[in-house]
Amino acid sequence: MKIIDAHLHFWPEEEGFTNLALAAGHENNAEHLEKAYEELGIVCGIVMGNRSVDPEDHRYPDFLRYCIGMDSFYLTENDVSESVEALEENLKRPQCVGIKLYPGYSPIYVSDPIYEPVYELAKTYGKPVAVHTGETSMASAYLKYSHPLSLDQAAAEHPQVQFVMCHYGNPWLMDAAAVVSKNPNVAADISGLLEGRVSLDVLFEEKRGYMEALRTWMGYLHEYEDILFGTDWPLANLKEYIEFVKRLVPEKYWEKVFFDNADRIYRLGLKK
Repeated sequence: MKIIDAHLHFWPEEEGFTNLALAAGHENNAEHLEKAYEELGIVCGIVMGNRSVDPEDHRYPDFLRYCIGMDSFYLTENDVSESVEALEENLKRPQCVGIKLYPGYSPIYVSDPIYEPVYELAKTYGKPVAVHTGETSMASAYLKYSHPLSLDQAAAEHPQVQFVMCHYGNPWLMDAAAVVSKNPNVAADISGLLEGRVSLDVLFEEKRGYMEALRTWMGYLHEYEDILFGTDWPLANLKEYIEFVKRLVPEKYWEKVFFDNADRIYRLGLKK
């Protein structure tokens, strides 16, 4: 079975990412990631971009694609309106398959008019907008901006834009399911649900209620057409994450979740 990792981060020189990779049993470099992908049947990964929007900051190995990111590091010192030209230069590249927004880390709702130029670009180039939803890694962030319900208005007002709800709005799984089910232009990746090394047997026993909730609210969606596998690497161990998702998703839907949905939604053209 071929796999697409629809959500990872790739910043080899960043110390925090290096420490996360080591804790997950990995090394934060391209050579290690490519080898791990090959061993596990992962044929492509989609980087959720950090740093600037300068195209020169986003050069990735051939086995990776990327969403150009407007994260808190960037928006602290820059305005969205100043970024349109650079965003468009990224979107012109075949390797750039979308845009990533970071509400919560940035105190701006995705329905704010400030993002209108972003959505117009996404519509023009036919590339998705991935949106951080759910919990954040920093206590200084604001959860009200990253609640999955905050994506509903943006999706309803921009029906021609494909949105990807990152992390399935965790832990607001029921709300996330409602937003994806209601809006035909919203899908969800299930990245970032594990961190470091884990014993899956222990995890599924000790967190039984949570695991059942995940199963329930992923299964709520019709035929798993809008669920995308992603790892949030270097946060989690790749092999363990694949097994984690296999335990949650019925086997007859594995090809959709692990490959087909991401290939279709991000228009990767990998299915043959």
